[in-house]
Amino acid sequence: MDIRLADAWRKAYPGACIGILAMDGVENPLEHHAALTEHVRRVEEELRCRWAGATRTDLNQLTEFEAYRGYYRRFGKTYHVQLQLESVVLKGKPLRANGCLVLAMFAAELHNRLLTAGHDLDKVEGDIRVDVALGEERYVGLGGRELAMQPGDMYIHDEAGILSSVLYGPDDRAQITPATRRAIFCVYAPAGIQAEAVARHLADIASTVRLVAPQASVIHEQVYTAS
Repeated sequence: MDIRLADAWRKAYPGACIGILAMDGVENPLEHHAALTEHVRRVEEELRCRWAGATRTDLNQLTEFEAYRGYYRRFGKTYHVQLQLESVVLKGKPLRANGCLVLAMFAAELHNRLLTAGHDLDKVEGDIRVDVALGEERYVGLGGRELAMQPGDMYIHDEAGILSSVLYGPDDRAQITPATRRAIFCVYAPAGIQAEAVARHLADIASTVRLVAPQASVIHEQVYTAS
């Protein structure tokens, strides 16, 4: 698997980076898993304790949210991971996902505040390319939604089509299912997010996935910078 960075992406986002983690031997049961559930609850409680009495204004000042807010504001949108953190921290709601593998990714995403898309690696075709949209691109999102890309949005595609974008998330074709045994996680980090933070996030995802599948191995783990 070759990861390529388009010149257009480098020029449009010179301070950005992309993290790629691929794992073999993963498992994705839909039912409750004790070790993962306990980990997720610890993440939730840690965040609630850390931000007890905080307001949305306080959360807005976090480095990661400032970086993503700058990106999303260009498109008139709000960073959904921040909304999710507010839901868990300020409203006391639990983190939920359809399947243990996605829940593991969500827990790391919430803890580190970095945008991540997960895919079934066996459904990825050929090399992977990081690019920036012209506004003509289209793909089918989760649930069969027809999506039209916005000009300037970062996205990742293989030789068959778009896998995910910052604004609209993962595609339907390569989505993670209960049958997934190899997975790839793609982290989008705009300017303001350090490569070291992305690397820690990839390691966090891998360790959380292993709570469910201790035998899972990392077959690719790297941070790519536009510079």
